[in-house]
Amino acid sequence: MSAWSAHTAAELRLQLRNGEQLLVTLGIPLGLLVFFGTVEVLPVDGTDRIGFLVPGIVALAVMSSAMVAMGIATGFERSYLVLKRLAVTPLGRPALIGAKIAVVAAVEVLQLAAIIGVGLLLGWTPSWAGIPGALGAVVLGTAAFGGLGLSLAGRLRGPLNLAAQNALYLALLLTGGLVFSLDRLPAALATLAALLPTAALATVLRATIGDGTHETQAWVVLAVWSAMTPVVAIRTFRWW
Repeated sequence: MSAWSAHTAAELRLQLRNGEQLLVTLGIPLGLLVFFGTVEVLPVDGTDRIGFLVPGIVALAVMSSAMVAMGIATGFERSYLVLKRLAVTPLGRPALIGAKIAVVAAVEVLQLAAIIGVGLLLGWTPSWAGIPGALGAVVLGTAAFGGLGLSLAGRLRGPLNLAAQNALYLALLLTGGLVFSLDRLPAALATLAALLPTAALATVLRATIGDGTHETQAWVVLAVWSAMTPVVAIRTFRWW
């Protein structure tokens, strides 16, 4: 077994054994899907409610794993000088980064399988032809949120990074149009929210696996974030 595969397996085991991270990556998204999918409190009815919810919950899951889970774990590893020690081992920095990317991808596969399964049970009827576009959007969203999470983790100490990641998660959850439409927000806030990666990813996912519309602006916003935040993370990240 290579150093990369061994470290990837170890990171994945740690991820799956961490109750707090499992709550963020699986518990909260599935809980919101089941609650809002079975309780008629959203301004849409029947299957339309599920069709609106599932893409938004997928966007939330991507944010949870790529930003919060990885960002918090990396922040504490940096604070405890774990990254400093790993960077000078035969594993090296490239393999370390590759392992983290692989773990995020593996967790996202589990998230997508669980969310899609629950959505189908709740009556969701996706546009299967839009799956390739949706997967491309998930890749862009992962890059955008991963860059955000690592930008914070690479500059802030463990406890402060934990607070900042959770605060950003809550802010993007409430303003991202994930469980309710952006038009329910005040006009100025809705305009700002449409420029954030959360709303952009949710909008693109609803278009690709939902009604099949073309959301050019959302694609552009998502692409810009996915290109910008990793660059910021690379340039500002401190290994110790």
